[in-house]
Amino acid sequence: QVQLVESGGGSVQAGDSLRLSCAASGGTFSTYGMGWFRQAPGKEREVVAVISWSGANAYYADSVKGRFTISRDNAKNTVYLQMNSLKPEDTAVYYCAAGRNYGWYIKAHEYDYWGQGTQVTVSS
Repeated sequence: QVQLVESGGGSVQAGDSLRLSCAASGGTFSTYGMGWFRQAPGKEREVVAVISWSGANAYYADSVKGRFTISRDNAKNTVYLQMNSLKPEDTAVYYCAAGRNYGWYIKAHEYDYWGQGTQVTVSS
């Protein structure tokens, strides 16, 4: 069973930066496609960024393109989300997810494992 633990969330001002981390255990991290999703109150969970198992490919939601960067360190079993120029509309619970079999997944239902989430609050 794969376990994912997010960290790095917090409360910041608009324009600030945060770096989220997601540490994986219990599986073969280097074979998983990884994603970051977020869910704001009253809204559905949405994809933020996705990275392929090798790290060679990444996808970003239009709302974060140019501000957020996803990366991974397969030696440390960790995926990161660097968030710059944060906006109040980025406020949400951020989740990391892992998809098996060297996948490249954009939709939440394609992922097999989820973390518990970390809160990011951006005030204006």
